[in-house]
Amino acid sequence: MTVRAVVFDLDGLMFDTEALFHRVSSEALVARGKAFTPELMQAMLGRRAAEVGHVLKELAGLDEPAEVLLAEVRERFAAEVDRAVHPTPGLFALLDHLRGRALPLAVATSSRRSYAEQLLLRHGLRDHFAFILAAEDVTRGKPDPEIYRLAAERFGVPAGSMLVLEDSPAGLAAARGAGAIAVGVPHEHSPAENLTAADLVVPRLDDPALLDLIGTEDLALRTL
Repeated sequence: MTVRAVVFDLDGLMFDTEALFHRVSSEALVARGKAFTPELMQAMLGRRAAEVGHVLKELAGLDEPAEVLLAEVRERFAAEVDRAVHPTPGLFALLDHLRGRALPLAVATSSRRSYAEQLLLRHGLRDHFAFILAAEDVTRGKPDPEIYRLAAERFGVPAGSMLVLEDSPAGLAAARGAGAIAVGVPHEHSPAENLTAADLVVPRLDDPALLDLIGTEDLALRTL
């Protein structure tokens, strides 16, 4: 089946936000005498903010409300995002490739819409995407497939012809649950061995295997 639309996750996939999130979350927990463990990071990847706050509270064994902890992490993150966050390797090359194929693009993120819009605008990328689906648009966050089912509906294409790019196990589970083609792109805080739900794992967004997959007219002829 031909790829007819492509959906990008945002944090960790298009931008290296996870490194900053890891650091500011660690700082917030250290200030409380706690450690930010790899298990905590894995539990939070790809999930909506409300869920992240509860994960931090429960897995770190804190008594204060999740909302208080989350507000502090957000404040620390916002103070540095402009200078500490950058596009991920290969992003611009992939967008150029997709422009050449005239494929419609969207963003499906667990973050808030205002944050997603600002991040894309700051890097001059908003106009590449037909629409953004954000935390406010769904009742159930990733790994539930709701956001990717909604994306396919918005595109007006079968989910099986929609390619989804994700960096987290939760996001890949959501994509596969919706019936989409799921491609995983690992990074320091989401290693390849955790992306087993992906149809294809590539080291960066301009990897030839991904560009070839997108350029292939009949996916049924490929072994992912």
